[in-house]
Amino acid sequence: MERVPRLQHGDRLSVAEFERRYAAMPDLKKAELISGVVYMPSPVSFDDHAAPHFIMIGWLGFYYFSTPGTEGGDNATLRLQLGLNRPQPDAFLRIAAAFGGQSSTSDDGYVVGSPELVAEVAATSAAYDLHEKLEAYRLNGVREYIVWRVYDDAVDWFVLRGDRFEPLAASPDNIYRSEVFPGLWLDPTALIHNARMKLTQVASQGLASPEHASFVAQLQARATKS
Repeated sequence: MERVPRLQHGDRLSVAEFERRYAAMPDLKKAELISGVVYMPSPVSFDDHAAPHFIMIGWLGFYYFSTPGTEGGDNATLRLQLGLNRPQPDAFLRIAAAFGGQSSTSDDGYVVGSPELVAEVAATSAAYDLHEKLEAYRLNGVREYIVWRVYDDAVDWFVLRGDRFEPLAASPDNIYRSEVFPGLWLDPTALIHNARMKLTQVASQGLASPEHASFVAQLQARATKS
């Protein structure tokens, strides 16, 4: 029986070899291939990653529950089409394929292509989420990218314009409003400080907006035509 080498941080591999080695390590929880280089994050702490990750998922899930035609997930390997990239983002939100989304699900259960929105929890601006992974997501057409920099008490929200990621401007009341998912509103200060009432209040206002109602109607129309 052939012995499959174990993945090691820093390995330079093809996509096929990365997937072969990852499949041979069922005990491994997270490994990513970014531009042909293997990244294997260290175990995560509660304060620095697990709790922020949970809050981010809750915020995105709040939108998902009120927006038929969307799908989301966390820590799913993405089979991106360009470059040697198999990231495993902390969270993503996408338009389902049947509703006109730009990604699909393979027969073996993996996301193929780029979700419309990807979110990561990073320690600081030095993390690879804002460098190598940002470039991989840009190259593959992720339309919006959110990075919560926990140590910096900051949230970066990027929008793909042409072939470049540009910062999404917050409104005068310091609210981010998604351009790809109308009605997805975020108060970054409430997110950072886990101000739950304010976070859900702003999110609810987004869901009650005319833009969100119009978006849901558009999604339903796409599904009817398909």
